[in-house]
Amino acid sequence: MMMTFIYVVAIVAEAMSGALAAGRRSMDIFGVAVIAFVTALGGGTVRDVILGNFPIGWTKHPEYVGLVIAAGLFTTLIAAHMHKLKRLFLALDAMGLVAFSLIGCDIALRLDYALPVVVMAGMITGICGGVVRDVLCNQIPVVFQRELYASVSLVVCCLFLLLRSFDLNPALNTTFSFAVGLALRMQAIRFGWKLPTFSYQGRWE
Repeated sequence: MMMTFIYVVAIVAEAMSGALAAGRRSMDIFGVAVIAFVTALGGGTVRDVILGNFPIGWTKHPEYVGLVIAAGLFTTLIAAHMHKLKRLFLALDAMGLVAFSLIGCDIALRLDYALPVVVMAGMITGICGGVVRDVLCNQIPVVFQRELYASVSLVVCCLFLLLRSFDLNPALNTTFSFAVGLALRMQAIRFGWKLPTFSYQGRWE
């Protein structure tokens, strides 16, 4: 029940972040709705297609489609005030990343996939919506540039599977993994933790 609530909060927050990205590219209202949708639900859609998990999640819950599109359109009305909510959105985004990662792992496990696939399913669910958003907005995905993000998803997935191997109570496992992932992401934001970067300016002759 708690994860469902966090999931709903997360997809709303992601939809709003998608709408803001569309606004920075001066897209029309249709563009805003599309970017909001793919940002919020794109990760789960890609995961389900890859895993062959049909019907795709949001097709079973069409109310989520209306919710994220409404959130995206609502953002256009309050965009001028969104900077005041930056800290809240960073926290909600972190919650979404961790929740999506755990949900992706759980779905892959229920489908009996091997552990490496389970980890990838969790990461795809966690980060793919943002990647698609940035590609459609013609920019390098932020998950590959800024503070620890995709790596937080990786840590959460691996921790969840490690604790599961010790037969830890599933609810306790989910709660602990969620707390560790959220704390790691928020500390990464606070202290600017990043992975080493690679820059190559030479020509390939």
